[in-house]
Amino acid sequence: MGFMLFCWWALAGGPAFGQTEKTYFEIRLSEIPEQALDGRLLLMLSVDGSAEPRFQIADNYRTQQIFGMDVEDWNGGEPQMFDRQAFGFPVTSLSSIPPGKYFVQALFHEYETFHRADGHVVKLPMDRGEGQVWNRAPGNRYSTPVEIDYDPAADNFHTVVLDQVIRPIEPPADTKYIKHIRIESKLLSEFWGRPMHLGAHVLLPEGFDEHPEARYPLAIFHGHFTHDLTGFRTEPPDPDLEPDYSERFKLHGYNRIQQQEAYDFYKLWTGPDFPRMLVIEIQHANPFYDDSYAVNSANLGPYGDAITYELIPEIERQFRGIGEGWARCLYGGSTGGWEALAAQVLYPDEYNACFAACPDPIDFRQYTVVNIYEDENAYRRIGPFGSVARPGRRNYLGHLDATLEMMNRYELVLGTKSRSGQQWDIWQAVYSPVGDDGYPKPIWDKLTGKIDHQVAEYWRENYDLVHIMQRDWATLGPKLQGKIHIYCGDMDNYYLNNAVYLAEEFLSTADPPYGGEITYGDRAEHCWNGDPTQPNSISRLRYHRMFVPRFRERIMQSAPPGADLESWQY
Repeated sequence: MGFMLFCWWALAGGPAFGQTEKTYFEIRLSEIPEQALDGRLLLMLSVDGSAEPRFQIADNYRTQQIFGMDVEDWNGGEPQMFDRQAFGFPVTSLSSIPPGKYFVQALFHEYETFHRADGHVVKLPMDRGEGQVWNRAPGNRYSTPVEIDYDPAADNFHTVVLDQVIRPIEPPADTKYIKHIRIESKLLSEFWGRPMHLGAHVLLPEGFDEHPEARYPLAIFHGHFTHDLTGFRTEPPDPDLEPDYSERFKLHGYNRIQQQEAYDFYKLWTGPDFPRMLVIEIQHANPFYDDSYAVNSANLGPYGDAITYELIPEIERQFRGIGEGWARCLYGGSTGGWEALAAQVLYPDEYNACFAACPDPIDFRQYTVVNIYEDENAYRRIGPFGSVARPGRRNYLGHLDATLEMMNRYELVLGTKSRSGQQWDIWQAVYSPVGDDGYPKPIWDKLTGKIDHQVAEYWRENYDLVHIMQRDWATLGPKLQGKIHIYCGDMDNYYLNNAVYLAEEFLSTADPPYGGEITYGDRAEHCWNGDPTQPNSISRLRYHRMFVPRFRERIMQSAPPGADLESWQY
């Protein structure tokens, strides 16, 4: 509580260590751009010189310091100024930074102007092949880090020059087993007013070339942007690979473990008993995030339709897919878990099973720890005299490293108007109606946490998956029988198990019965996916090997009369 009072006082203009109007940073471009720039200018201070400050920014208590401002029509002739009123995280103002030595760095996250089909003109950061990562986006300008002495009680004038540019990323090359497809989407291009693309990494089954008559089921792995197909490696682990350390799993050499798991999967995939299917990982990075959540959205456009009716049929055409709903399954974890369930619920005839692990909130009565329909404030539980902060992220013991307010204020520094490219902003961008300014209408005020219940009602009717199933079960139920499978740790770091409990309450009594399964991992964190025999560090690397065989079982139980159950089983 003391920290938050300190930050609020600083935000209101009261400095903690003295103040001076001459305390500021000026940010300059090393070269005049060909045309004026729009974007988000970020200034970072770090006490740790082991890495560039841009790689030390996070939404938890361990983060280094960052400030941000919107910039429009910057021609490079004049500098941009960060003064003591600049908004930051976790300390909210430059005047409240303790005196000392800091490594300083600035970065400009560039925006593009979109003339959308709904008549709105918006400025957003288009993905450039990195998966919407602000500190690695090709074309972004940044400065070489320098060490400075800083004292908010004294005159401070520091010039920071954006003298570096992040280089382009080479697309992955095709191999015998992994192919890459990229199409221009007519639906999305019409919405955004410029060419928009969808892609996928396609894993071909063993014997694909030797069996030209075979037509294959399609296993769709939903999740975040990846540069190439994950978890597949045709060579043994690199013996010269320097072992790293996974802070999340407290494991030394986790990079070696990942390579070994990927190689083991390759041996299973090419072995005699593994199902012969197509596996794809969809690439749908967009101006708001590293993926679209695979649904139609007022702010992102018709990604659900584009994926289901444009991308997937084209993949099946090129790679001899069966091309019917009974021969498609969905699986994934976290974001991918929500996408798998959402696509199954919203397109019930187009898919034949979903295996959703640790899904993002599927019931907004437990939007992590917030009931957006009944709670008044997202950041605090408020009583007549006292209040308590809502947690944002925990470990399996319940220890916190972030509150919900911290995570949202971090995003607000990275970008206003849902432009941070982070988790809470993409939920808002996907689920919200369009505001008068053309950007997503906020579900709550990012500074205060006050919830807008009119926006919440829009969320309920369009994206609250449990509510939609309850509302439409008379018609949905028969189409979803045997298709829904949900897995979650009961100590999920982001409290995602809370919404799964509500889903289970409904599905366990649904009529007709849903015929699937919901299971929990004891003391398991994010992202437990249904294997009680392995720790999270291993099971999260085994989605393909776990669920492709499960899908074969589902096909054999549910395929319609006359279905091709032979050509692909060799």
